[in-house]
Amino acid sequence: MQHLITHARNFQSRIAHRRADFERLAEGQQPHALFVSCSDSRVVPSLITNAVPGEVFELRTAGNIVPRHRPGVACGVGATLEFALEVLEVPDIVVCGHSHCGAVQSIVRGQTARSLPLVRRWLDQAEFRGQTRQLGSDSPESDEITKAAQQNVLVQLNHLRTYPCVVRRLTARQLRIHGWFYTVHTGEVFAWRPDVGAFRPL
Repeated sequence: MQHLITHARNFQSRIAHRRADFERLAEGQQPHALFVSCSDSRVVPSLITNAVPGEVFELRTAGNIVPRHRPGVACGVGATLEFALEVLEVPDIVVCGHSHCGAVQSIVRGQTARSLPLVRRWLDQAEFRGQTRQLGSDSPESDEITKAAQQNVLVQLNHLRTYPCVVRRLTARQLRIHGWFYTVHTGEVFAWRPDVGAFRPL
């Protein structure tokens, strides 16, 4: 923890040459996209996209899960999504899954510990167990998890479409949604291509 504290203490001096940029940020934000990614510490949206402060509105959840819209139910994910669309009017939403995802591995293997009831209930909202059973049983384990993590991205994209604010903006052609997949060990980024039904290099 100490190195994090040290960097935080030095942050003001490290950005001194960009003081004007940071002063402008105090006036408000106009992010280019809402980036929905996993809470995994190895996945850093601003690092992947080279975004500077103010360019990406981030929503991070275990397994990059977007629960289905449930009217009348308070939900941090739904609130963030609604604010991003209705107030900030972001034109793009990216749902980004990743390789070596612990949340996806837990779902596929059914190994979520009984001592983690909140995690179990959260992962249940991914709703992609049925699709993972279609994976070839002779696939290498890493390949199976990759396919499951990519399938999870597609399911969460469908969940996005259950939110009225998303539907309205999609219908008005004011919003685009994208499915990405980040490979931790290589840095490669793949995008879902509906026209070919596969993830392809971005």
